[in-house]
Amino acid sequence: MEHDAAAASLAELGNPHRLAIFRFLVRAGFDGATVGNIQHALEIPGSTLSHHLSRMAAVGLITQKKQGRSIICVPQYGHLQAVIEFLCNECCIGLEEEVVPALDADQE
Repeated sequence: MEHDAAAASLAELGNPHRLAIFRFLVRAGFDGATVGNIQHALEIPGSTLSHHLSRMAAVGLITQKKQGRSIICVPQYGHLQAVIEFLCNECCIGLEEEVVPALDADQE
C-alpha cells in the first residue's frame, strides 16, 4: 500500500462516526449490512450516513452493492489488512535484536 492511500484510509477512520460504522460492518462479517441496519444500530441520520459511507467507499474501506431495494455495505478486509501491514511493515527496524522480544511480551 502506498503512503498516500494509507493516509487517506486512516484519515477516514479518524472520524468517530466513520470508525463506528466500519467497526459495525466488520462485526457484521463478509455479508455486510444494509444501510438501514447501520442507520438503526448507530442512530445516524440518513443523509449524514450516506456522506460517511461515500467517503469510506472512495478510499476502498467498504463497497456498496444494490440488492433489491436495499444497499448492502461490505467491509473490505483485504484493504484493512493492507493498512495494518503498512503500519507494521517497518516495526522495530533499527532496534537491537534483544529489544524486539521485549516488545512482543508487552502485547500479551
